[in-house]
Amino acid sequence: MLRATFKSLLARKLRLILSGLAVVLGVMFVAGAFVVTDTLSRSFDTVFASAYSTTDVSVTAEPKVEVSEFEGEQVAAPLPASAVDKIKTLPGVRSATGLVEADGARVIGSDGKVLTSMGPPRLGVAWTGEDDLVTLREGRGPTGADEIAVNATVAEGAGIKVGDRVGVLTLEPKKTFTLVGIYGYSGDRDSLGGVQEVAFTEPVAQKLMLDAPGSYTSVRVQAAGGVTPEALRDRIAPALGAGYVVKTGDQLAEENAADLQEGLAFFGQILLGFAGVALFVGVFLILNTFSIIVAQRTRELALMRALGASSRQVIGSVLVEAVVIGLVAAVLGLAAGVGVGALLAYLFASFGGGGLELAPLAVPATAVISSFVVGVLVTVVAAVLPALRAARIAPVAAMQDVATPDRPLTRISAAGGAVTAAGAAMLGVGLFADTGAELWLILGGVLVSFIGIALLTPLVSRPVVSLLGRLFSWSLPGRLGRLNSGRNPRRTAITAAALMVGIALVTGVTVIMDSAKSSLKAEAARVLKAQIMISGDQNGPRAPTYDPAVVRRAAQIPGVRAAAGLWSDQVVIDGDKQYVNATDDLAALAQTYGTGGSLNALEDDQIAVSVPEAAERGWQVGSTVTVQASRGKERTYTVAATYPEDSLPGRIMLPAAATRDFGVPQPVLGFVRLDDGVPVSAVLPQVKALVADSPEVSATDAAAFVDDQAATFDTLITMIQILLALAILIAVLGVINTLALSVLERTRELGLLRAVGLGRAQTMRMVTVEAVVISVFGALLGVTVGAGMGTAVTRALESDGITELVLPWSRMGTYLVLAALVGVIAAVLPAIRAARLNVLGAIAHD
Repeated sequence: MLRATFKSLLARKLRLILSGLAVVLGVMFVAGAFVVTDTLSRSFDTVFASAYSTTDVSVTAEPKVEVSEFEGEQVAAPLPASAVDKIKTLPGVRSATGLVEADGARVIGSDGKVLTSMGPPRLGVAWTGEDDLVTLREGRGPTGADEIAVNATVAEGAGIKVGDRVGVLTLEPKKTFTLVGIYGYSGDRDSLGGVQEVAFTEPVAQKLMLDAPGSYTSVRVQAAGGVTPEALRDRIAPALGAGYVVKTGDQLAEENAADLQEGLAFFGQILLGFAGVALFVGVFLILNTFSIIVAQRTRELALMRALGASSRQVIGSVLVEAVVIGLVAAVLGLAAGVGVGALLAYLFASFGGGGLELAPLAVPATAVISSFVVGVLVTVVAAVLPALRAARIAPVAAMQDVATPDRPLTRISAAGGAVTAAGAAMLGVGLFADTGAELWLILGGVLVSFIGIALLTPLVSRPVVSLLGRLFSWSLPGRLGRLNSGRNPRRTAITAAALMVGIALVTGVTVIMDSAKSSLKAEAARVLKAQIMISGDQNGPRAPTYDPAVVRRAAQIPGVRAAAGLWSDQVVIDGDKQYVNATDDLAALAQTYGTGGSLNALEDDQIAVSVPEAAERGWQVGSTVTVQASRGKERTYTVAATYPEDSLPGRIMLPAAATRDFGVPQPVLGFVRLDDGVPVSAVLPQVKALVADSPEVSATDAAAFVDDQAATFDTLITMIQILLALAILIAVLGVINTLALSVLERTRELGLLRAVGLGRAQTMRMVTVEAVVISVFGALLGVTVGAGMGTAVTRALESDGITELVLPWSRMGTYLVLAALVGVIAAVLPAIRAARLNVLGAIAHD
């Protein structure tokens, strides 16, 4: 029986390769996710190990506000020079060097634009000279207040060279320096993990990066001979007391690498999620393939039964085929995944990581194990039902010309209804109930709903396919293609369901994103009174900023009714972290944003809060609030006013004096409202001139500003469409596979049609119509299901601000048109094969 199984496999190589491709593509994503995260993880391990290679012990002050990698950029608390002096006197200390290293030094390149970063920080540091890690390549280190040195990554990216005058943005507006040196790192590296560095003299770095002369961000301590870093750490910590963080260099390297692992793990989970979608779609393809093969082998399997094969042996025969296909697909998918992982790591290092030096490529055990487990498991699971069906073939079927009867759809429809209801219930609980497991309930609900809808698909396939096929029934090939596509509703449904999943997910996400975009625009039109906005695109960890003097000057332009700047930061309020805003002119901000009103200017010890925030916290006018900003001391404020939620941006508004302690002590947004009747075109050029020296931002009309904010949703939709394209590609393979197997199954029928006068071109049109009808049916299911799910999620998010429901009719129409095109493409090879059949040989085919 085993020999017969392998001979059967070898006799059907092409059709099984097509089904195996689905598993190959899914496994490719799984393996690629593990390979890329492992490669990047080891690369960053090397970076952090190098960065702390000259540090035995590091001392920092406890941050005022602790911020995780996902929450934003943590601001280092200044460490006094007295702490450095004290560390130097401790036994076992060979040297102690105060360091200034803070994010936020943005270099203006030779093209007048700020050098961007797609993730790595842009550090402003105090020059401490060359050492085992840092080496000068050109020039010298800075010695004057108007001199800087930069690392080679900055010099190349900004297009600057020694002797150039270079603009730099820091905690203060643009200042110009002379570039006197360019440096690199051990191992001939231009940067450490793509980090951009600008080195100032120590006093300048303390002023511009910390706004704390005489202070440092950390102390680099080197141990004397015979003293271990751990022993020195344990000696320094009690000597300094509370308020300091003392760690070894190895500890810091491990902790920084571990923090980064969270981001890499999230990236890997996204890839695994899309791999799961691809494999889920692949199950439909494999299920269909084995179902058709079992139907074609009815007489063969019945003959085996007649010769003594048991039902268990028949099931084993089909499952052995599945295991072999799964193993081969897993090997090929693993190989492809290694290539994809290497490519993604290269792209990340080149573009996202800013020149990260990649570790040697390796294949982790998790990639190998998961590839084989997933590949074999998915294939075997998909083959179970066809195997059980094969075991029920009676031996007597070997003695007659058997056509597989069309079974009633009652049981499968009832099961589909029950499963769909269960999926809908899970979605409802996940969307509307507070269970703590909302995400898993929603994901599980989507998966179960898809399975249920797939089970219901045969029930609707015959009438819908018949209706769609009438569009092509104006010719004989069209009528034949329509009848062929509807003759086996189960097969048509499974093939269409594979395409449905990918298109439904794309459609659902598009509905949610378009609704969110429309809601954002509607809200902006309702509350935003400013006609001109000052803003920039955030291309690094920190928000773009501009000189606060710009707003004061804008307010003096003829025709300007009010102008206000907006600062933002994450603070700790009464023990809770929260984002707050501040403004230089509360009354002007109220006129440019929201419903306006007569809010008075805030004193330095006063705050204003929104009515909902006050209600949640139990505050009222006169209540006192403690606030700890990123810098400075904890301060106490009095609630001076409350305001409707949509009358000012944000829920807590601090006074302008508080911005001195913000992590970014410059405004991030600007609002300019014009007098009635004054055209934007008369004022906008003047405001643009004011921000000419703030290259991170620009002045635009409010409509363009809102469109720029909404464009993020279009970017997300495009990314999701690209990632889901793999699932749709697998669905296309399913259409090709189904048609190819169907042509084999109908060899004699096609021969008879050719014999009675059906020409080659007509045969090809017949197969093409069948493919188009199936593809359009799948796409129609997809847009319907996706629109329904997207609508449900959008309605559930109404309390979160998504108040507009937008159904993307044009995109859904595009998906249907593309599905028809996909059907045409998928039909090419099967149609050519059908047209080339030898008529006499086909008639004699058994």
